[in-house]
Amino acid sequence: MRLCLAVLLAVTAGCTGPDETPDSAPAAESLCSDAWYAAVEEQVPTGDGHGHGPDIGSDEWKSVVEFKLGVRGQPDVPERASQAWCAYIDRLTAGSEQSSAG
Repeated sequence: MRLCLAVLLAVTAGCTGPDETPDSAPAAESLCSDAWYAAVEEQVPTGDGHGHGPDIGSDEWKSVVEFKLGVRGQPDVPERASQAWCAYIDRLTAGSEQSSAG
């Protein structure tokens, strides 16, 4: 009986899927979703460290993200209310993650 349980345990442990570790990059989330905004916030904190800051996803928040990434006011930055803006920021944050890893 114990041998059967040990074999059953070994088989079921081997049948589980790979460990899923969530990627911290915003690209892992749908662009412009709440989860994507939260992932960007993790990479580009907009608060003051004391719980104060713009509402994540708001126009003010997007402005702070642009400022922290050094792109606010640049002519190639898409409109903040567009999917293009999210894609643009996604590319920038993915690039900053790669450069900080190497």
